[in-house]
Amino acid sequence: MNDERNDRGHDDANDERKMLTYRILRYVPNLMRDEWVNIGVLLEDGPNAQRAIKLIEEDSEFARVRRLNPAIDDSLLRGLAGTFDAELRKPSEAVAAYLEKLDQTLSNAVQFSPVKGVFAEDFDAELDRLYQDQVAPPARARGGIIESTRAWIKARLNDVFRRRRVPQLARGIRVEEFTQPGDPLRLDYGYRNGVQGYIQAVALGRDTAQAKVLAYTAERIRARVPDVEFTAITEIEPVRENSRHQFMVKLFDEQRIEVVPLNRVERICGGFAGAIAVTVRVLIEGLRSVAAWLPRRDLSYGGLVAGVSQAANPRADLLF
Repeated sequence: MNDERNDRGHDDANDERKMLTYRILRYVPNLMRDEWVNIGVLLEDGPNAQRAIKLIEEDSEFARVRRLNPAIDDSLLRGLAGTFDAELRKPSEAVAAYLEKLDQTLSNAVQFSPVKGVFAEDFDAELDRLYQDQVAPPARARGGIIESTRAWIKARLNDVFRRRRVPQLARGIRVEEFTQPGDPLRLDYGYRNGVQGYIQAVALGRDTAQAKVLAYTAERIRARVPDVEFTAITEIEPVRENSRHQFMVKLFDEQRIEVVPLNRVERICGGFAGAIAVTVRVLIEGLRSVAAWLPRRDLSYGGLVAGVSQAANPRADLLF
C-alpha cells in the first residue's frame, strides 16, 4: 500500500519522483499483548541498490521504549545501529540476503513492519520525513515553546538546505577511524569547501553529554587533520545568564567549534552554497581549458604540467 501523502496533486508527465520502499522497525516486548513502539525506519531504492536505516538515538526516544518495558536493557537496542551499519555497507546481494534472513529470524522483541511504497524525489529527505512522521516522539509544547531536540534541529536544517539549494552534503559520517574502533558516533553532515568541514546539531537545553562527545571528537580528528572546520547548530542563541549554555559554549570555544543558532543558518547557507558553486565553476572552466589545450600540445609529463598550469593562469608560461 503506497503512502497516500505522495500520491496527490502531481502531474505524472512532469513527475521527477521515484518509487522507494520502506519498513518500520518495531520493538515488541510482549507478543501476546500486541503492543510495540517504533524504533527505526529502513528505506530502500531498489534499482539504485541504495539502502539506509535511521534508528532512535536520543535519551528521550529510549525513554518511550522504557515506558513500554521498564525492565529493558538499552544495550540491546543501542547495539542495533552498529550491526545494521556494518551489514548495509556490504554488496547489494549480501544485504538482500541479510534482510531476508532478518524477516525469518528476528526475535519477537524486534520486528519489521510490512513493506510499503512511497514516491519521493530525494532519498535522504524522505528518510528524514519518514523518521519524523513515524518514529520520532511527537513535538510537545511547554509554555508555548516547542520542545527542541537534535532531531528537531536536523529536520529544520534539512529544510533550509533544500530551500537554499545547498549542494549535496555527506551525511552520517563515521568517526571511529579518528577515535576508537566501535565508536558509534556519526557526524550529521560533512562538506569540502577548500577545507574539510563538519556540521553537528546540538540542543543547548538537552545535550550536555553530546557537547562533550563532539568536543572530544573534534580534538581527535584535528590530531590527524589539523585544517578542519566544525560547526555546532543550536536551537537558539546561547543565553549569557544560562550556566548550562555557557558551559557548552566554553567547551566548543576550546576546540574551535563555531556555534550557529538556527536563526542564522539561512545567511550562512547562502554564502556556503555560493562558495561551493564558484569552486565547481572554476574547476569546470579549468577542465575545459585543459581539454582544449591537450589535442595540440606536448603530452609528455613536463608538457602536461606546463599545460595545466597555463590553463589555470594564462601567464603561467613566465614560470617555466
